[in-house]
Amino acid sequence: MHTAPAMQPIIEQIHAAPTRLVLEFAGAGSLGLWWLHSVGGSSRTILEATDRYALTSLSSLLGHTPNRAVSVETAIEMAARARSRAMLLHLAERKPHEPAIPILGVSCTATIASDYAKRGTHRGVVAVQHATDSTAYALNLIKGLRDRVGEEYVISQLLIRAIARACGIRSDTPLDLDPDEVVEEHHQMATTPLARLIRGDARTLTIHPDGRQVENESLYGPILSGSFNPLHTGHVRLAEVAAAMLNAPAIFELPITNADKGTLIAEEIERRLEQFAKRYTMVLSRVALFTDKAALYPGCTFVVGYDTALRLVAPRYYGGAARMHYAMDHIREAGCRFLVAGRVHQGLFQTLDSIEMPASIRDLFIPLSEELFRVDLSSTEIREAESEE
Repeated sequence: MHTAPAMQPIIEQIHAAPTRLVLEFAGAGSLGLWWLHSVGGSSRTILEATDRYALTSLSSLLGHTPNRAVSVETAIEMAARARSRAMLLHLAERKPHEPAIPILGVSCTATIASDYAKRGTHRGVVAVQHATDSTAYALNLIKGLRDRVGEEYVISQLLIRAIARACGIRSDTPLDLDPDEVVEEHHQMATTPLARLIRGDARTLTIHPDGRQVENESLYGPILSGSFNPLHTGHVRLAEVAAAMLNAPAIFELPITNADKGTLIAEEIERRLEQFAKRYTMVLSRVALFTDKAALYPGCTFVVGYDTALRLVAPRYYGGAARMHYAMDHIREAGCRFLVAGRVHQGLFQTLDSIEMPASIRDLFIPLSEELFRVDLSSTEIREAESEE
């Protein structure tokens, strides 16, 4: 038996897409899995697939016994569990320097024709879970129109179409449906704190070492902002010195948006967060400018390097000196300051004392001496070294 001719080009595109997924099945859809495996490249797409025929197996996945095994709610919950599993597997095998890719959880739950007459509706639901939302496709089949293989075929077509759409592939291949059979689409936004932050429903998200996630939490003390790609000993040492100097725990901040690079995809955010898990307090925000950060974290001290401080007092980055002073006034009004660590710049170790700035704003900057902190290490150098391994 070969892959259905209409399915092969779609599956080839799925395997060519930079997407990885875990599949959870309950009742049907395994033909679709066979189609995926029958086309070369499935190992680039599929991380794991599990068929949960026993109710106890499905309940084990969900953590409870569902009211109905074949429902939109159950399919979406299965897909969410599948994506969590996919992220775990992906992070475990991903090399540090590799870019993050979209991770999906896919589920298929169905009740179709068997060797006995079923009283209920023959029905299938396929769901796909992204980081911030999910889509479920529900289909009621006309009983008696097809045998079991025929119903399995249609449900598997629906599965492949759902995966293709989730991978950004335009799939217009028709399903083998009767005119009275209609696919219902159900879209649901994820309610996780990270999803809310990415959508802009939360301003900040603080993640504590014990795993607690708090939206819009009031913070105090030193904040070390960066891309942390990767987190390295220089970051950690700087945070420790800042905490000791200011007598308050240091917090790492990852802005998920960048004026030049846009918003990080959820999978990349999750990858970077793994570096801090169970070790340090981390806050995520959607702002990149320190004037905006001051509004989010009033009273906090921003820990920056010499190169960042140099840009902070350069009028050209604001469009003129007046706008630079206006921004600094806002930062002062928020009760924020900058702790400046020295860095190697143009071959020389430079500190705050090397920066020319107006006397009216110098009180906003605190020097961190070379004796207290010097680490000649950069994330770029680490990434380049890792890519050569």
